[in-house]
Amino acid sequence: MADIHELELYASAAVVIGAGQPLLIALSGTGPEERSPVQILSAIWRRRPWPWATTVVLAAVLVMIGLQYGVHGLSEHLMRRPDALHDGQWWRVFTALFIQSSGLLQIVINVPALAVAGPVAERCFGPGRWLLIFFGSGVAANIVSEAGWSRHGGGCSIAICGLVGALAAVCLARTANPKRQRVMAIAILAAGVFLGAIENNHGAGLLAGCVLGLAVAWPRKGPRQDPRKGYDRVSVSAPQR
Repeated sequence: MADIHELELYASAAVVIGAGQPLLIALSGTGPEERSPVQILSAIWRRRPWPWATTVVLAAVLVMIGLQYGVHGLSEHLMRRPDALHDGQWWRVFTALFIQSSGLLQIVINVPALAVAGPVAERCFGPGRWLLIFFGSGVAANIVSEAGWSRHGGGCSIAICGLVGALAAVCLARTANPKRQRVMAIAILAAGVFLGAIENNHGAGLLAGCVLGLAVAWPRKGPRQDPRKGYDRVSVSAPQR
């Protein structure tokens, strides 16, 4: 049975998913007839260019899920733990992103969330900036966690929150985006502030993603599409079908 801490983490994930889902669907390029989870996921992964950064990270997460169940004690060596930074175990703020310490329910939430949010964000920012946002916000949230917010555990949800936060921040900053998208973005940022106020590390990841998203995307000039690579030029408006 999940303890109080795990229930809090699941509740926080529900807050971010609830706030971020409408914006992700709006940016996914799906039509009105494509609204089931399978249809949305299929439409996201059919688009080009192929989201290579998301693919590599998602594959690494899946491999680590297998290893954490197949190799005894691996999770304890890689996840966050109290005083890890003080003891010089700095790598844990990175490796903890690949350990789903709360088990099956966390896996069921995080893997689909990364499969949806990852490609949408990568086509907005490009693979290089995507990696910076994902790992930058994830490591920042893990450092905050080690400071006392959640000193034991692991998971990629804090980095996924960073991707969603980056999309929301840039969407809100672009005044040309539809009002409905900007309202969705405000809901996501409000969720991040709320989670941060209660010292939940998902709030730290989301807000770090907001800062990184604006840092890598602002200012941007030129057309919305990069004609050489096909990536959206961080305008965060719904792609053309």
